[in-house]
Amino acid sequence: MFHQILKIFKRKRYGRNQDIDPDEIFLDSQNLPDFDTHQFEGRIEKPISQGVYNAFFIFFLIVGGVFMYKVWDLQITRGDSFRKRSDNNSLHQILIYANRGVIYDRNKIPVVWNDINPDSPDFSLRVYATSTGLSTILGYIKYPTKDSKGFYYQTKFDPKDGLEKIYDTEISGRNGTKIIETDVKGEVISEAVVDPPVDGRNLELSIDLRLQRRLYASLLDIAERAGYRGGAGVIMNVETGEILALSNFPQYDSQTMTDGSDTQKINSWINSNNFPFLNRVVSGLYTPGSIIKLFVSMGVLTEGVINPSKQILSTGSITIPNPFFPDKPSVFMDWKVHGLVDLRRAIAVSSNVYFYEVGGGFRNQKGIGILNIEKYSRMFGFGTTTGISFPGEKNGTIPSPEWKKTTFKGEEWRVGDTYNTAIGQYGFQVSPLQAVRAVAAIANDGKLLVPTFIKNQNIKLTPAKVTSVLELDPKHYTIVKEGMRLGVTEGTSAPLNFPFVEIASKTGTAQIGVAKGEVNSWVVGFWPYKNPKYAYAIVMERGSKNNQFNATLVMREFFSWLFIYAPEYLE
Repeated sequence: MFHQILKIFKRKRYGRNQDIDPDEIFLDSQNLPDFDTHQFEGRIEKPISQGVYNAFFIFFLIVGGVFMYKVWDLQITRGDSFRKRSDNNSLHQILIYANRGVIYDRNKIPVVWNDINPDSPDFSLRVYATSTGLSTILGYIKYPTKDSKGFYYQTKFDPKDGLEKIYDTEISGRNGTKIIETDVKGEVISEAVVDPPVDGRNLELSIDLRLQRRLYASLLDIAERAGYRGGAGVIMNVETGEILALSNFPQYDSQTMTDGSDTQKINSWINSNNFPFLNRVVSGLYTPGSIIKLFVSMGVLTEGVINPSKQILSTGSITIPNPFFPDKPSVFMDWKVHGLVDLRRAIAVSSNVYFYEVGGGFRNQKGIGILNIEKYSRMFGFGTTTGISFPGEKNGTIPSPEWKKTTFKGEEWRVGDTYNTAIGQYGFQVSPLQAVRAVAAIANDGKLLVPTFIKNQNIKLTPAKVTSVLELDPKHYTIVKEGMRLGVTEGTSAPLNFPFVEIASKTGTAQIGVAKGEVNSWVVGFWPYKNPKYAYAIVMERGSKNNQFNATLVMREFFSWLFIYAPEYLE
């Protein structure tokens, strides 16, 4: 082994011209390493060429040169301008206002929607359907306003009234934000959205826009022809409480109030004596007149003070002796001579004398008395709110001995007060919404519903809210309904006697004012008569007592239109 190493050493020392010993070739040929040549084991590694080193050097030289150039440009060439911009520019976080939810009618027709704002991309404009009579229901909004530097200082739209305000949480959505950079002059240099807005939820009303527009048009037509100062009307489903149409006259315009540009018009509404901002259906209180006879009748039948077939003679008045002034008896007038009338016909022709006697008693005829008149009036929802989700609803007033003592400084209750209360006069005050709810309770045999402006998608899943069920004799409901139907075929509601639908109705006329020269004209009812689905209440406010255009004509126009354009509601 030593001998072999020595030979190799000599060969390396004296050059490669020496002969190669065979032993060198076969040196340890029996002990070669076991390389896996397929995995490149045992291969000779080649060194990186000088060209590669040169290429990398040139690349990094170029990159470094560009970097040094940019540093020179930013720091030396334009450093002063950037410093000034940094000193003068500022960043602001700006709200991006979410679109408010669209409000639809029950048929998915938009009633309130959004449109492009040509003056600002930050929020959309609110648009209201015209000629609907819904302004006091929908309400209006005020847009966000800017400060002197042009930045919004309000974080949301400002709802002012109606459903816009009631359901603001649901339809307002969630605002987004963006960052804007401005220069010293306040001009925007750049902007970027950092949190996009989320639009509000849509709202689907129970209102049918077709019925709504027609009811409003009929209301305006009769008001203008007869000189009424105001009016209100409402139509409600007697099983669900859904309000299909609701109109007020006069009223403001939602679009004008939202836009805010027509200050002259807005000021005229604000200063008007006809209260255009009053939702008359919900918050208006009116002397009901003879429509109260329906509910007095339910009390009369339940208390059993008279057989419904017994007749009472109406000669046009009854006279009550005055114990203090025998020569000056109290006379209570009927609106005309009716002759003999039973309960059904008394409802149909609206006999005051009949209800004087069964209400307060007269000679041998017993009356139910003022406490029972109050009891049954309250039973049908008068004197309290309906539970509708809408602000401003009033309780109204049912006259009573206690009420008179409080109102008239201790005065005692007299039988004449009972007479006047029994026909819906004296201090009686009700709203149209209370009236339609009470009539619906007669139509559906005693379910006192909670009215709603929101569509019930599925009555089985979202049943109607019922305040109470009036468990009175079903026969009594039938008798009152028969009287209302007779009122259409032979009585005071004769203008509603159509061949294409059977309607049950009751009119009312309430004298108002000291001189009794003006009246409120009422009509309430339901249809179809044999299978009630919808109830209505109309009041025309402060018209001449001599005019021939009463509230019944509003519904006559409405039903005539319904027959042609929406006959599905007559089935």
